[in-house]
Amino acid sequence: MPELPEVETVKNQIAPHIIGRTITRVTLLWDRMVKGQDPQDFVKRIAGQKITGVTRHGKYLIVHLGSGYKMIIHLKMTGSLILGNNIDAEPPQYSRAIIHLDDGQNIYFRDPRKFGILNLVKDTLEIDAKLGPEPLEASFTPQYFTEGLLKRSAPVKSVILEQKFIAGVGNMYADEALFLAKIDPRRPANKLKKAELKRLFTAIQDVLIAGIKYGGASVVTYYHPDGSVGTAHQHFNVAHNLAKVCPVCGGPVKRVVVGGRGSYYCPKCQK
Repeated sequence: MPELPEVETVKNQIAPHIIGRTITRVTLLWDRMVKGQDPQDFVKRIAGQKITGVTRHGKYLIVHLGSGYKMIIHLKMTGSLILGNNIDAEPPQYSRAIIHLDDGQNIYFRDPRKFGILNLVKDTLEIDAKLGPEPLEASFTPQYFTEGLLKRSAPVKSVILEQKFIAGVGNMYADEALFLAKIDPRRPANKLKKAELKRLFTAIQDVLIAGIKYGGASVVTYYHPDGSVGTAHQHFNVAHNLAKVCPVCGGPVKRVVVGGRGSYYCPKCQK
């Protein structure tokens, strides 16, 4: 699933190509990806809108339009945005929507599993209410993080995956952060020691920064807007590395289920 580093990479790479451009029309190849409104109304209202900016909140990509409205894009589990210059070209496989721009470019919303979302909203209050602070911004403080975890008896991994607690952290980067902090993902959050909390706070930021540096993780279906892949997964220590060995102790990486999510960890390093 595209997480904060993947969506941030999409934002950074696509923005220079689309800011200042006008959306001439939208072709929906899967109407049900439009949520919260009639798909044809979405198509009608977005045509002719100028793109004035692109931002990200958590895992949401927000395209700001000249009318003041925002087009919300959520890539969900398998989504990617692919840029294409040939308006007559065959859309990439699994394209579910095509956003046509006035310079002949197309933005293809590619989504094999059809979980991706498009929406047009006046403001982002509903999204903002669902999300906690951004982990790479000043609002994410050690005090906030510590107090939030010590209130919860749920497994620490389940807590840091809650988007209302921390925006944008997903399964892969949670596994990596817990490995760096030497914490078993099943540990009750309120049982963590002060030193462990400090290590985990720093580790979350470190793995996200590294993820952005390497352009996100292309484990299965994630692509950059130019069709290339990210390389963050090549630097993972444990995430998706079942049957490989821990780079620290040489022991086998194991997989357990925590809160319904497959979780990779090193039993020796994360006791």
